[in-house]
Amino acid sequence: MSGLGVPVPDVAAVVVVVPARNERERLTDCLATLAVAAGASALPVHVVVVLDRCTDGTEVVLTAFPQVVAAVIDVDAPGGGGVGRARQLGVRVGLSLVPHLEPECVWVCSTDADSQVPPNWINHQVALADAGADLVLGTVELDVAHVGWQARYGEKIGADGSHSHVHGANLGVRASAYHQAGGWPDLRAHEDLHLTRAILGAAFARVTTTSINPVRTSARLQARAPAGLASDLRALHDLRHPAT
Repeated sequence: MSGLGVPVPDVAAVVVVVPARNERERLTDCLATLAVAAGASALPVHVVVVLDRCTDGTEVVLTAFPQVVAAVIDVDAPGGGGVGRARQLGVRVGLSLVPHLEPECVWVCSTDADSQVPPNWINHQVALADAGADLVLGTVELDVAHVGWQARYGEKIGADGSHSHVHGANLGVRASAYHQAGGWPDLRAHEDLHLTRAILGAAFARVTTTSINPVRTSARLQARAPAGLASDLRALHDLRHPAT
């Protein structure tokens, strides 16, 4: 059921969008875990990697994953690129692969090139969608131990697993809700927050948060986007190691 109690059809296909900006070293692990998650799904799953102005040969990684569809933002593209624009393009390309389906029947998953999804990630999102969710917000975990970050992060997760986190690395949205909310905004940071707020502000939407199946993501301090998890980790690092 949707947020207004209106029946919605079951999901018939899944699109997974992965923006990649110079991620040759990490993209292989990301796509390997997505292949496992897609293989566990009974539905057709279309993975789209958006090569966002890459200059490190990231595209070479895709030769080992022939089932993955590539979309490209050129280095000299008018207006540049950025994570919001990359996710926009990925959704557009992904939906073009299922033109026979109504948007209500297509689920769009979002993750990042420096992240690794668990095997049941797609199945879990689809189950929540079939239960009526228009937007699913998941959690993340770091690929290395970071006690300070984990303590702060856990403060926003309730005993029932609900939470107030928003991550483009672990998000899913019904294509119809995505369109009604205006899609990913053309921003270089916080595009996930803006899309979430647009959906939360819509009367039609039902939003589900879950801490089941967290996505493992990089604990690097220098990220491809100007803000986000890496900036949070840098802030904690600066608190622990103030300049002298």
